[in-house]
Amino acid sequence: MPHSYWLRFVLRRAPVAGLTSLILAAAPCAALASTATTNFSVTATVLAVCNVQATNLAFGSYSATNATPDDASSSVSVTCSNGQPYAIALDAGAGTGATVAARTMASGANALSYALYTGSARTTIWGDGSLSTSTVAGSGSGALQAYTVYGRIPINQYVAAGSYADTVTVTITY
Repeated sequence: MPHSYWLRFVLRRAPVAGLTSLILAAAPCAALASTATTNFSVTATVLAVCNVQATNLAFGSYSATNATPDDASSSVSVTCSNGQPYAIALDAGAGTGATVAARTMASGANALSYALYTGSARTTIWGDGSLSTSTVAGSGSGALQAYTVYGRIPINQYVAAGSYADTVTVTITY
């Protein structure tokens, strides 16, 4: 039986009370859908971090008879979290009796004095903040930031010939 004929047949014979149910049952039904939602948090704790690197400072050959001090430089590079304040300190080195204000390189029992400075004018000694020395402060940008260490061996140091060396530790406080 064709669909339209069957529907007319049923409608003629259906009681009125059941007619609505029958029409709804015979009509195409749309699927009823429901939804439910919720939220969740996404979190992270970003740690303040800094990394420090340094290049060697090589004075080369020194002669006590030179009329001018022997100058050289090296670099300290810092990478810190964006906006992170920091301070760079240089220790006294490993020379016997050295201080941050009066560093020494050694060749056996012999000592050669030198100093490290924060600027090219060589007026402010770069140390740990004690003994009239300064540290170098900065604020992280997330990118590498380079600072120059300016070294100087004063004139008229008549010490024994030889190879002199020292090791200075760089400390970054953040």
